[in-house]
Amino acid sequence: MAQRLPVLVVEDDPNLREAVCDTLELAGQTVVSAPGGEEALRLLDGQPVCLVVSDVRMMPMDGITLLKEIRTRYAHLPVVLMTAYADVDRAVEAMRSGACDFLLKPFEPQALLQHVKRYRLPESLDDDRIVASDPASRNLFALAARVAQTDTTVLLTGESGVGKEVVARYIHNHSARREGPFVAINCAAIPDSLLEATLFGYEKGAFTGAQQAQAGKFEQAQNGTLLLDEVTEMPLGLQAKLLRVLQEREVERVGGKKPVALDIRLIATSNRDMAEAVAKGVLREDVYYRLNVFPLLIPALRQRPDDIVPLATHFLVDHGGRSGRTGLRLAPSAEEALRRHTWPGNVRELENVMQRAVIFATDDVVEAEALHLAPVTISRPSVEIAAAPSSANPYAAFAAPAVPAAEQAKTNNMRDLEREHILETLASVGGSRKLAGERLGMSERTLRHKLKQYREAGFLNE
Repeated sequence: MAQRLPVLVVEDDPNLREAVCDTLELAGQTVVSAPGGEEALRLLDGQPVCLVVSDVRMMPMDGITLLKEIRTRYAHLPVVLMTAYADVDRAVEAMRSGACDFLLKPFEPQALLQHVKRYRLPESLDDDRIVASDPASRNLFALAARVAQTDTTVLLTGESGVGKEVVARYIHNHSARREGPFVAINCAAIPDSLLEATLFGYEKGAFTGAQQAQAGKFEQAQNGTLLLDEVTEMPLGLQAKLLRVLQEREVERVGGKKPVALDIRLIATSNRDMAEAVAKGVLREDVYYRLNVFPLLIPALRQRPDDIVPLATHFLVDHGGRSGRTGLRLAPSAEEALRRHTWPGNVRELENVMQRAVIFATDDVVEAEALHLAPVTISRPSVEIAAAPSSANPYAAFAAPAVPAAEQAKTNNMRDLEREHILETLASVGGSRKLAGERLGMSERTLRHKLKQYREAGFLNE
């Protein structure tokens, strides 16, 4: 079991600091302390904590300034402030600046313990089933842990393959519904004619072939969590019925007359830009606002580079164990190759690469050659560049070094489309690489590299 994350107590009065620490330690909490804001920030730079409890009146850095610094550096970290009655106005300012709550001095020990219990990050943040080494991932799972303590509807967005279902299961597993079912349905994988009956269930005789009543996915998720994967792929007509379920928390089976009350947590996902989906009429606006209660954007793998090697190691151990090849490890050359790759397929692509590496590795040390990483020439899905057809052989590069002329022409065309899109986007934002990178869904480093290639090829003059 992972060691419990401590509570950080920040108080410049040594007697009060000791009293607060003693209260927490007697209640079984792990505690670290700092006599001021600057010391607290230095401590946070080297040690994760689950909650900050800080006084407001401190010198030279007061609690409000410390709070704002924490919000900037550690957006996920909850902060509770201690303040005297005369400073209530400052406490209101603190709440507006992102504090979870405040304690009015003098306070009873039980009040302190209740605040800590309510706001501290759950121990499950350090779940050994989750690989989250990059700060972006740590922040994501900290927010997921917070929302898991509620029944709030969650909307997970991000590129295909980033791990939306992993985050959804994390939320379920660390919620009060963890003993209930986790039911997932991919709205894009089921034909429109079957999706309604699959979601809402049906009564006997509701349609030809309905020989007995069947509960739908909503009912199957009773007392648990329902994941609507790729919700933007749901037909518009069915979205109207979904809206009623979201509003009334009850479902009516196809051919039924009696609604069934629901007690479920709903999580929806999409790899689309949701606002764009609404604008194009793909998603009903009222459904969007019902789903977008607590949005979580999952960063692409290229945006959390410190996760790449740990995830690769995780997949190598997992698939190596299944294949009877325990003890596999990555060579430095392989780690470097993994870091250099741009991962257009995100975590799903990384897992596929490591699964292949288990097969191609000739000994226990996996070298870069065993990864068979092909050069990436296709931009992100958000850049709206068409990917290679699914019928293309992913192992063609292993079998024949020569590239057929038709395939080479297709690749060149994709490169041209990508280049035109990148340069048009850059021009539309006045040449700002930062804004262009955000719109294109790529890091500034990747964008700089591509622009350097375009300059060298004569497509761009600066």
